[in-house]
Amino acid sequence: MIEERAMPNAPLPLLLVPGLLNDARVWKNQTDALSGERDVRVAESTTHDSVAALAAEALARAPAARFALAGFSLGGYVALEILRQAPERVAALALIDTGSRPDTVEATQVRRGMLDALDSATAGFDAVAATFLPRVVHPDRVDDALLADLLLSMARSVGAAAFARQQNAAIARPDSRPGLGAIRCPTMVLCGRQDTVTPLALSEEMASSIPDAKLVVLEACGHMSLLERPREVVDAMRAWLQAADRARPAHD
Repeated sequence: MIEERAMPNAPLPLLLVPGLLNDARVWKNQTDALSGERDVRVAESTTHDSVAALAAEALARAPAARFALAGFSLGGYVALEILRQAPERVAALALIDTGSRPDTVEATQVRRGMLDALDSATAGFDAVAATFLPRVVHPDRVDDALLADLLLSMARSVGAAAFARQQNAAIARPDSRPGLGAIRCPTMVLCGRQDTVTPLALSEEMASSIPDAKLVVLEACGHMSLLERPREVVDAMRAWLQAADRARPAHD
């Protein structure tokens, strides 16, 4: 009689959510590194003006019934909303350079000021987009022409109308802190040490509130950790995903 053995589960599929003024290229380093190991897909973060609608669209296009989920910046707000809408589908969670608090009055004023500065001319949008560079990268990377060109190219790909939708989604996002303690899936919180857009204190708050969450801090890194420290982000994500694969129930 041949003994039957349970076949191991395939690696969890992975859904990635980009941030403000980003398209799928913001995740390219991670997608290239991880797609040989599992099904990796990138959600849209530009099509709606609320995190609820963005989350619903992402869930409708998610790769499987259960998947690993990673959100960067604005994508982190969407990821937390996905978890609220369908907690049973999220098998692992990564929150990267993001936060769980609602928008502050000061942040909303800055966002509305940017929206007011937009006009239909490309030059006007470019001027607004260009103000992001010194805010989102480590001071050592401000003069990195390749990084600046990529950020501007992604911003132009997103465009003014989608940028306005993203800003309105960020302004109206809910307070996610009350639900952090209920998260039970393997969770990683990652942040650049010098992130001034979503400061490290926000990541520390989330990591301390989510049971058994792992906090990863990247040194000499600003807000754009996916692009500033791609290898370190890949290594951290691979370790998180492998732990989630091991923790996955048999025949999940």
